[in-house]
Amino acid sequence: MVPPLLGRRRVTRILPFVRLALLVAMVVTMARVARAQSSSDDGGGPRDEDATPAAGSAAASAQTPADDGALDLAEPEYYVVNIPTTLRLPRHKGDFRLTHRFGGNLLDGDLGDQFSNLFGIDLGATVGLEYRYAVVTAVQVAITRTSFDKTVQFSGKYDAVRQAPGMPVSVSGLVSIEGPNNFQERFAPALGAVVSREIGDWVAMYATPVWIHNSAAAIGVDRDTLLLGVGGRVRIRPSVYVVGEVSPRIAGYDPGQPEYGFGIEKRAGGHMFQLTFSNTFGTTFGQLARGGSPDTLYLGFNLSRKFF
Repeated sequence: MVPPLLGRRRVTRILPFVRLALLVAMVVTMARVARAQSSSDDGGGPRDEDATPAAGSAAASAQTPADDGALDLAEPEYYVVNIPTTLRLPRHKGDFRLTHRFGGNLLDGDLGDQFSNLFGIDLGATVGLEYRYAVVTAVQVAITRTSFDKTVQFSGKYDAVRQAPGMPVSVSGLVSIEGPNNFQERFAPALGAVVSREIGDWVAMYATPVWIHNSAAAIGVDRDTLLLGVGGRVRIRPSVYVVGEVSPRIAGYDPGQPEYGFGIEKRAGGHMFQLTFSNTFGTTFGQLARGGSPDTLYLGFNLSRKFF
């Protein structure tokens, strides 16, 4: 028989999970209802931009691409720096991503010290590899492996709602589980969502609430974390962007400082190269939940390649 106190503790631990699950379900349901209502109001006829293509703006074209493989100029990539976006992956297509965080702290020493180790490049790096694949329309699965604690993360994303006339945002659901030592211990499941808003072809903004279970397992404590990643991407040239994000923990285990990152990126066909600056080597949800180190700034890069 379970002692009453133990039962209350278990209920308390799962309450953040239940609340976040309800929030995600409500957002997706409301978005779907709004989209259905918008279609009903249109009477099933042609949309305004279809009826007058000459008057259709480039913004509307970017926000409602003809297919999942069409280039979205405001949202060309599946991540900001570390937090995910709502970009869809065409069915049965893939994407490869390499993350690289050099070991030197750019805030240590003077300029001469930084030149001596080539801004941290001489001090080793934390490297991550990821491959994602669209098993069906609007559903992606991914496997990530990072040398940070030899962590392996399995994740999925359901791109439930796409921004369109009558629908102001895109919404994706997230689920993952990760474990260090090549997925052999300290398992940390996560559940969350991404809500995005594009402004024309030039700006994309993101809010990403994620609940992570067992986020303090590395110190032998049973704790959870609820973080809220916020970020954005601004296109400053036809194929050049600046990006930035921060992931404050709004409940639960929250050591160190909130993870943050910023950078500049260049798109070249199916490739995207991003030069990054961040306060953590972490790239998985469990690692972001543990935050970044105070008074640190690491040089790094992300490199991705779309296979479609």
